[in-house]
Amino acid sequence: MRAQDVAGVNQAGWDRRVEAADIWTRPVSAEEIDRARRGDWSVVLTPNRPVPRDWFGEVAGKDILCLASGGGQQGPILAAAGARVTVFDASPRQLAQDQAVAARDGLSLTTRQGFMHDLSAFGDASFDLVFHPVSNCFAPEILPVWREVARVLRPGGALLAGFMNPMVYIFDAQAQDRGEFVVRHRLPYADIDDLPPEELERLVARDHTVEFSHSLETQIGGQLQAGLVLTHLFEDRDSGGGDTGRSLHFPTCLATRAVKLTG
Repeated sequence: MRAQDVAGVNQAGWDRRVEAADIWTRPVSAEEIDRARRGDWSVVLTPNRPVPRDWFGEVAGKDILCLASGGGQQGPILAAAGARVTVFDASPRQLAQDQAVAARDGLSLTTRQGFMHDLSAFGDASFDLVFHPVSNCFAPEILPVWREVARVLRPGGALLAGFMNPMVYIFDAQAQDRGEFVVRHRLPYADIDDLPPEELERLVARDHTVEFSHSLETQIGGQLQAGLVLTHLFEDRDSGGGDTGRSLHFPTCLATRAVKLTG
């Protein structure tokens, strides 16, 4: 698989994940939307830990970009809480989930299709907040993502981002399926570079997508390089908590809050 084919593979892969009812494609309920309208809401950047509310500040009236965040989950909740929300995602089927929730519950919400490294659809300083859950593992490069985020943020605006701990990519995936942890890969890792063709074909057939590890230097250092200032960070583990699989041994995800300087 060529690097230029990755975007199309992952776009189609997330469409297929919608068909398979992947956990990150299941829309929130009408009851959750109703609670959010009353001020009782939470959203996640990583599998388990709700993002602290003080990371957002006052949501009502803010222009929020939910970046690579389709699926009918975070965007509709933030819209119900009073934000002006744009959900941006590569997968038409994921965006359709957000559109369906908006139609069902009478929400004002905009969806735009595109890839996270190219936000040319938006002008400079368009948003007060960018909400970017774990998804940049599907992008070959992330420094362009951070540069675009910094461009579309207003001075004083915040980026809330979730991403994978690069450690998860050193292990042999098939051994993990058997409950074993075998160090196989060097970092940085990419499915398309590090797996033989027949194994890559099996992985795409099973998971529908390909992934890339990114170093903490490019994840956190890249945000700083783009002109953002880190203010908060937490760690999290896989869906279902920390009592199974690799989550027994180390946190698998991180979340950060960074602010665009006003000066």
